[in-house]
Amino acid sequence: MTKANSHIWEWNDLNVSWKVEGSKIEKNFATLLVHGFGASKEHWRQNQKILGEQSPCYSIDLIGFGSSSQPRAKLDGDLSSQNDFSYNFDNWSHQIAEFSQSVIKKPVILIGNSIGGVIALRAAQIMKSSCKGVILINCAQRTMDDKRLYEQPKFMRHIRPLLKALIRKRWLSKNLFKNAANPKFIRKVLEKAYPSGANIDTELINMIHSPTQREGASEAFHGFVNIFNDYLATELMENLDLPVDLIWGESDPWEAIDEARYWASSINCVRSLEVINGAGHCPHDECPEKVNNRLLKIIQDAT
Repeated sequence: MTKANSHIWEWNDLNVSWKVEGSKIEKNFATLLVHGFGASKEHWRQNQKILGEQSPCYSIDLIGFGSSSQPRAKLDGDLSSQNDFSYNFDNWSHQIAEFSQSVIKKPVILIGNSIGGVIALRAAQIMKSSCKGVILINCAQRTMDDKRLYEQPKFMRHIRPLLKALIRKRWLSKNLFKNAANPKFIRKVLEKAYPSGANIDTELINMIHSPTQREGASEAFHGFVNIFNDYLATELMENLDLPVDLIWGESDPWEAIDEARYWASSINCVRSLEVINGAGHCPHDECPEKVNNRLLKIIQDAT
């Protein structure tokens, strides 16, 4: 199925939207782009076509985002109901791994931004030799995970159980989502994520806003904000036997550059760190020329 240059792949009774550039290029590998929270495959608007000139380049909407299915969220402890979905890193990673096996059908290099980086790392574990490398762009450090709770102030540690109980309430997460899912709020978040202000345009705001208007959009939010104990990038990389390259916007307000530098100096599989000066959480869209040049070089060297 094709719609506006996008295709639909059916996975576990869910629809997964995807695109490809450079499909006619004869290479023995491909690249697969994995977006972050609240984004979609369209967030690679300034990268995919260029990468597709070097090798086949795929992008995908994770379940809950973009044009993919947005099923009802099942939290830990909930009773199962028909067509529900556990929004977690393992399920998203299996989505990526099975898409690669069923649709791409050749070894891949995974490229992930934000939570897409954690998903790429876990998918690489699942795929084993079918994954040739991972490129992390401002990978989510997940500082609020239970396993990092000891790093939080004492007050935050004490109120954590209350916060968890509250955010499980669907009425609360739905109202939080409703307040966030408007163009003015989205622009304010983007102004933090893109500190230079470059490329914050109507296309970008609409790309993020449009999927939030679909019937099931609040369910992905409900599922995501209730992820308190899941994979950390550092844990995944410690057991990964393939190359990982980092690209990092230096001025990211959420994912600290200092932690990225620590990863680069202390984790064996990390072979490079490219810092994009002045860029924030999404340097691939804020400073695409610099990021594209680095991506092309990494991919060329890897193959």
